[in-house]
Amino acid sequence: MDDSGRWYDDVKIGDAFSRTLTITETHLVLGAGLIGDFNPHHVNDEYARGSRFGTRILHGMMTSALMGAAVGMYFHGTAVAYLEHAARFKAPVRAGDTLTTTWTVTGRHDKPKHGGGVVTLEGVCRDQHGTVVAEADAKMLVQARA
Repeated sequence: MDDSGRWYDDVKIGDAFSRTLTITETHLVLGAGLIGDFNPHHVNDEYARGSRFGTRILHGMMTSALMGAAVGMYFHGTAVAYLEHAARFKAPVRAGDTLTTTWTVTGRHDKPKHGGGVVTLEGVCRDQHGTVVAEADAKMLVQARA
């Protein structure tokens, strides 16, 4: 790792960062295979057309993972451990949707014994229409500068 991410010393309450990604058919297919969830809402076009969603949807766990990826990249090389991640799913995500996840730093808890501190975050993921599709809370243990 090249330590290009934010150091604990540099993070302030109120800091925000975002990441945008367009969901493709591949995300739906790989999601099913990676997590072993072959529920027809995710893999069966005919079934999904008759569902309340009208089309196949992305697994909530994949939406959550994509949200978490933004945290991992923000703390690229400076993260010690992703301690917690709790997500709430608000609306379906479909292939073709463009998701933007925005995380805001809501707390800092010094952990000198661990060489840094815990950063507490709140995240919101919206689709291209501005609809909130998921919300999450997270905690990341981050290194301080040497």
